[in-house]
Amino acid sequence: MAATAISGAHLVLSSTPTTTRQSPPLHPRAARVSVAAAASAGGARRGVAASAVSSPSVASSAGKDAKQVPKDFLHINDFDKDTIMKILNRAMEVKAMIKSGDRSFQPFKGKSMAMIFAKPSMRTRVSFETGFFLLGGHAVYLGPDDIQMGKREETRDVARVLSGYNDILMARVFAHQDILDLAKYASVPVINGLTDYNHPCQIMADALTMLEHIGRIENTKVVYVGDGNNIVHSWLLLAAVIPLHFVCACPKGFEPDAKTVEIARNAGSKIEITNDPKEAVKGADVVYTDVWASMGQKEEAEYRKKVFQGFTVDEALMEMAGPNAFLMHCLPAERGIEVTDGAIEAPNSIVFPQAENRMHAQNAIMLHVLGA
Repeated sequence: MAATAISGAHLVLSSTPTTTRQSPPLHPRAARVSVAAAASAGGARRGVAASAVSSPSVASSAGKDAKQVPKDFLHINDFDKDTIMKILNRAMEVKAMIKSGDRSFQPFKGKSMAMIFAKPSMRTRVSFETGFFLLGGHAVYLGPDDIQMGKREETRDVARVLSGYNDILMARVFAHQDILDLAKYASVPVINGLTDYNHPCQIMADALTMLEHIGRIENTKVVYVGDGNNIVHSWLLLAAVIPLHFVCACPKGFEPDAKTVEIARNAGSKIEITNDPKEAVKGADVVYTDVWASMGQKEEAEYRKKVFQGFTVDEALMEMAGPNAFLMHCLPAERGIEVTDGAIEAPNSIVFPQAENRMHAQNAIMLHVLGA
């Protein structure tokens, strides 16, 4: 899509491996489905296995000095339902404007964003960088060797330095504590681009995709088939905000973090953990999967292929889900492993609209934390 040249805005992206793995109003108002109405009408990414990740000490609201309105976007359940739906509604509005070719909305003009990447990612980098550019900003990438946060330089120092240069920070890291520390010491908003514990930007994109294709999030049945990783944790944290029926079908020993499961259950959502994907998918609105071995787990890939036998999402499993079930995958996919070509290329696959929505959901998140 075409984009006008930016003037003066600057975005910085940085990456740092860690040795510790823990657990101006919008105009014009384009016609769109009211997300708030859709919500009331109905009702971790690329992380390590739950056994290797413990929920953060502050699973809700990373603290941010007990501020009622978080300056950062670290966990979905840091926000209430109305705020999450407001962000999704804004995403639909801005998406419609971008798709129409309208480039008059430039809320990030003159603004700078630093993006810290300890884990490389095509989708995260391009979606943030392009989205920020289309709304007037400029992105600069800093890879894993540029900062080495926590090794060459302490996280608190990185946070303060980058805050002096930029209006907003985004980080994609391994240890969840790194994003908490970054947010603690940064004086500008921090967005969680992924940790081993959760991936809130991905789930916001997923929620946006569900609104577009199903019309609601609340009271839907979402069935995740595979490893109980950071994507699963993110779905559970969304379920702590918006009531839904979430099922994780995974092999024994690969269940999601128990404390995070309880957070969702205590909020009123129906949460099931099972080892039977065939039974789990029945009546699903969405069947969701992800790679079995995430970044940092590739040495376990062959072992996991054996353990996860029977958990491949194929045409037969989608047929068991029913005619109205959509397939989602956060990508990248290992075709023929956790998902088949036939399933991912089927008419009911919304994997690629889902991928595009990363940019639109993140645009709305950035607008929210910047108050634009």
